[in-house]
Amino acid sequence: MRISARARDVEPFYVMEQAKAAIERSQSPRDGDQRMLFLNIGEPDFTAPPLVQEAAERAVRMGRTQYTMATGLPALREAISRWYATRFGAKVEPERIVVTAGASAALQLACLALIEQGDEILMPDPCYPCNRHFVRVAEGRARMLACGPEQRFQLNSGQVHDAWNTATRGVLLASPSNPTGTSIAREELERIARAVRERGGVTLVDEIYLGLSYEDDYGHTALGLPDGLGEEVISINSFSKYFNLTGWRLGWMVAPKALVPALERLAQNLFICPNVVSQQAAIACFDADSLAEYERRRAEFKARRDYFIPALESLGLKVPVAPDGAFYAWANVSSLCEKWDIPLKGDQPDQGGSWSAAYEIMDRCQIAVTPGRDFGQADTRRYIRLSTSTALPDLQEAVARLKAAL
Repeated sequence: MRISARARDVEPFYVMEQAKAAIERSQSPRDGDQRMLFLNIGEPDFTAPPLVQEAAERAVRMGRTQYTMATGLPALREAISRWYATRFGAKVEPERIVVTAGASAALQLACLALIEQGDEILMPDPCYPCNRHFVRVAEGRARMLACGPEQRFQLNSGQVHDAWNTATRGVLLASPSNPTGTSIAREELERIARAVRERGGVTLVDEIYLGLSYEDDYGHTALGLPDGLGEEVISINSFSKYFNLTGWRLGWMVAPKALVPALERLAQNLFICPNVVSQQAAIACFDADSLAEYERRRAEFKARRDYFIPALESLGLKVPVAPDGAFYAWANVSSLCEKWDIPLKGDQPDQGGSWSAAYEIMDRCQIAVTPGRDFGQADTRRYIRLSTSTALPDLQEAVARLKAAL
């Protein structure tokens, strides 16, 4: 059977490949193995708050399960619009909001609507791996630009200016970012958006961790940029992270009004509509009691970060830029590799450096972590990603095991 070039070009999602190995190991433990601690997957350990669960049950009982419009329930789009106004002071008309089958569907729709064959999209290295594959499936090319700790692992306007060429269509950013948990400062984001506007390009911002910010300087949305820039930005969001609805597969995007009809046509053909029960339930995410619970959980995520990052540092696993959002630690394992005689480079991408270190950590400590292999090529062999989305006692146990092993 002939497989298409686009399917052949899409690499495995190594986060999930490594997770499979950890699950298999946990299900067939060796003598003396401890319980596996899963710090590899970016999934909150919280689930839907009570009012959201009740809304889902009510929708099923009352038979509210028929197709909706491809752009989503009007009541949900209005609730999202109000959230932007009250939480971020950003005016986002409901007509600009397209509800989608998760943020992944939003990214797919945006890329298919905007990218032609051969178009280039500038992206930071490191970044979330699936984002570059959405570009590839749309027949474009993700051009990865190395972003080190001195710039918070984020693109800056100077890089955009220098890298732009006749093939460049736009930029795809993430703030807060996976894997680093770092955000783009408001002033820098404005400079990037202006640079893109001057060149007639598009600015896409993955904001699926919006709401999970812990520093006042970074808790903002690109939709609030001045001088009309916020109305030109395409923002991708999700109910998975801040709203803790990972398996419900529901997200949204905010787009310029002129783009919405094209997105709707694509959504009609590719998805018909997002999951209807999830949509009915998600309206309850914006109830005052639900929002209060989400804020309580955000405080707990912050407490986990505040414990875990200094603890890693004390073990020699340096986190060059403290995460200001999301729930990740992007930790340098160079010292660990030296202690355990792991070469930083290997003949293959799945050899040496953080890839081998991740498996050593699994073997020695029964802790699942994610090697930097997934997130790019810019020095990612030196880094692992650890998720702080799990409970504080598990994080404390992980630190104790790492300390013993080191």
